[in-house]
Amino acid sequence: MEQTDKEKTFEDIIAQVKDYIDTRKEYMRLYVVEKASKIFADLVTNLTVVVCFILAFLFGTVTLALFLSDVLGSYTRGFGCVALIYLAVALLVYFTKDKYIEKAIINMAIRKYFNKLADKEDEEEKVQHP
Repeated sequence: MEQTDKEKTFEDIIAQVKDYIDTRKEYMRLYVVEKASKIFADLVTNLTVVVCFILAFLFGTVTLALFLSDVLGSYTRGFGCVALIYLAVALLVYFTKDKYIEKAIINMAIRKYFNKLADKEDEEEKVQHP
């Protein structure tokens, strides 16, 4: 009788250790997803800022070239306005990326991950219980 209780207790301990390991693996997966989401959000917002600054620079350069060649042409004002718009967008993204844009991208990436995880679990459940 005592031997059976010891075996049962030992089996319970093994089951708890397995549960602990599974929980730890899930925690690490969630931790990696969070960090990857933050890196992805930072990458996307910084890339957006760089692209907008490059476009502003290119349009500004074209505007300056047309201005110098045409002195008061109407094309100059048009290209100048476009360059200012891109510059304004770049500054807007740059100053709001930490507060609004990165959070939205992080949340979107996490939501996508959990949707994929839920879909995967649904597929596994369908396979197990047709």
